Amino acid sequence: MTTYLITGVAGFIGSSLARAVLAQGDRVRGVDNLSTGRRENIAEIAHQIDFREIDLLDLEKLQEACQGVDYVMHQAAIPSVPKSIMDPGGNNRANVDGTVNLLIAARDAKVKRVTFASSSSVYGNTPTLPKHEEMTPDPISPYAVAKLAGEYYMNSFYRCYGLETVALRYFNIFGPRQDPSSPYTGVLAKFITQMLVGEEPTIFGDGQQSRDFTFVENVVQANLLGCHAPAEKVAGRAFNVATGQRITLTDTFEVLKKITGYTGGIKHGPDRRGDVRHSLAELSRSERDLGYTPRVDFETGLRRTVEWYESEMAAAKA
Repeated sequence: MTTYLITGVAGFIGSSLARAVLAQGDRVRGVDNLSTGRRENIAEIAHQIDFREIDLLDLEKLQEACQGVDYVMHQAAIPSVPKSIMDPGGNNRANVDGTVNLLIAARDAKVKRVTFASSSSVYGNTPTLPKHEEMTPDPISPYAVAKLAGEYYMNSFYRCYGLETVALRYFNIFGPRQDPSSPYTGVLAKFITQMLVGEEPTIFGDGQQSRDFTFVENVVQANLLGCHAPAEKVAGRAFNVATGQRITLTDTFEVLKKITGYTGGIKHGPDRRGDVRHSLAELSRSERDLGYTPRVDFETGLRRTVEWYESEMAAAKA
């Protein structure tokens, strides 16, 4: 039986990965400092996983957690552009120093491979679309810089120590268990929960900025492929994880109106510093070398996500 270590296991992506690993009959060891993750996300599977409340800055405990592990899926981070701008030092400690500690622990424990949750934000605001992995990175925010630094460290540990690593550049992930009340969360979780209760959501900017929104199930698939794809094709490299389609925030709002039945309007706020204008992924490298093709399209994922939030709201009222 294979053992997977998932960092950030109490986050919405980490908890989705944990469920997928359990479903395939393997073991999960999860670490999280619960700064952004929530115990509720893993409550129903807590008895099935080896959960350890650990901060990635604690190298000794990380080294213990990596013992006997086959694969690491590194999701832990402070996933917020605005937060990184307000606190670049804290962003660096969590997202860079924590990643280096994890790599040291994985190397020393002789882990087979590490997959890393990178970000499309490393591409920056270049007008070239779609974004492909051969482009020169141009990160804007400290968060994006930290993710790019993480990629470079992944590649360095592969080249210097032989630790196989795969960086996955996520494009605007959404899905069940994303915390809408968190300042770190994505726009869709906020839109959905506000619209379901009749509150007017806010678009920051003119609404014409576009995103390659990607359902969390596609990310789960990419991580599992990243663990097992042939090393000669993937080790030390970065891959886009997305759907290969984009939609503006205004059009997203219109789609959500149909799904949720919301009849109200929308507010506009000022542009947010550090945000990119347009995001769209080229997937040919991911398809060819990683074996990745998105299984769930945007609207299907959106409907599943709305259904999950509706069920959560109904359970809270019961």
